[in-house]
Amino acid sequence: MNSKNNERVYKMSFASVYPHYITKAEKKGRTKEEVDEIIFWLTGYNEEGLQELIDNKTNFEDFFGQAPKINPNVSKITGVICGYRVEEIEEPLMQKVRYLDKLIDELAKGKAMEKILRK
Repeated sequence: MNSKNNERVYKMSFASVYPHYITKAEKKGRTKEEVDEIIFWLTGYNEEGLQELIDNKTNFEDFFGQAPKINPNVSKITGVICGYRVEEIEEPLMQKVRYLDKLIDELAKGKAMEKILRK
């Protein structure tokens, strides 16, 4: 991944991508609530905090930078997303973005929530 692409992703507003996460999940019979649960689990945000980020059109860099607490179990998230193994991504912020992509992907593929949340 080149740094120019990374910068573009970091500056993208989370609010512009969030509806795509929901659409992807709903197309496969999953729910917005499940998408939110994944986001809460990964970042430590709650419903109010998430809504504020969406309303403020917070970019991905700040979305993860201001996250109350990145879940300590993120190291259990493995596999390929967008052609990259998430556990091998060296850029910490990009790795967090791809963790979220991977979890939403698992949701859309019908994986059980307790497996997605690495319980």
